[in-house]
Amino acid sequence: MQHGLPRKAVVLLSGGVDSTTALAIAKRAGYECYAISYDYGQRHITELLSAGRVAEFHGAHRHMVMKIDMRSIGGSALTSDMEVPKAREQAVDANGVCGIPITYVPARNTIFLSFALAWAEVLEAYDIFIGANSVDYSGYPDCRPEYLQSFQAMANLATKAGVEGRGTIKIHAPLISMTKAQIIQTGIALGVDYSLTSSCYDPGPTGACGLCDSCVIRQRGFHELGMKDPIKSLL
Repeated sequence: MQHGLPRKAVVLLSGGVDSTTALAIAKRAGYECYAISYDYGQRHITELLSAGRVAEFHGAHRHMVMKIDMRSIGGSALTSDMEVPKAREQAVDANGVCGIPITYVPARNTIFLSFALAWAEVLEAYDIFIGANSVDYSGYPDCRPEYLQSFQAMANLATKAGVEGRGTIKIHAPLISMTKAQIIQTGIALGVDYSLTSSCYDPGPTGACGLCDSCVIRQRGFHELGMKDPIKSLL
């Protein structure tokens, strides 16, 4: 609390399990939450609809949807006509690290965090929450702790607030070292309704595909807790 007012936080919200849980954590910590989602040319709007439901359910002070044309850049199965991999065996190298799949969107978290940072400056908020996870992260390089630490350092060098010493930007990644099961368990304890969320990379008109990497990781998390995923699957 500052001067009797709640601290503000910008929360990146995709409408999936991780970002929804991160929003619930920020809310429980007493932040006035400003949720930001992105219409970036992804292959479906299901996640944006879910983000809207989640933001309303958790009482976000405001939910902004930023429109960015990443489809013109391409390079990902999520922003092009490339086929989304289904039921694949994740390639693991000698160090036990998954290869980077074609669902990786080039520089996406850097772009998303930059917009979140700009909004945080305007709001005079110094806390940004992201649901990045380095355990079940499917090989994405922009979900690693060292990446987020580097972005935080950059943010404090690149902003007016940082240069003038009015505040220090902090990137919060509370889920970074959790398994998917631990994330879901945390969310349930915070009252998260996961039926409102959407994680599928390639949903159909009546439900999640159940076979893409994101669906498989999500289903495994619920299974480890002895629970059934509450969203509808095409399987």
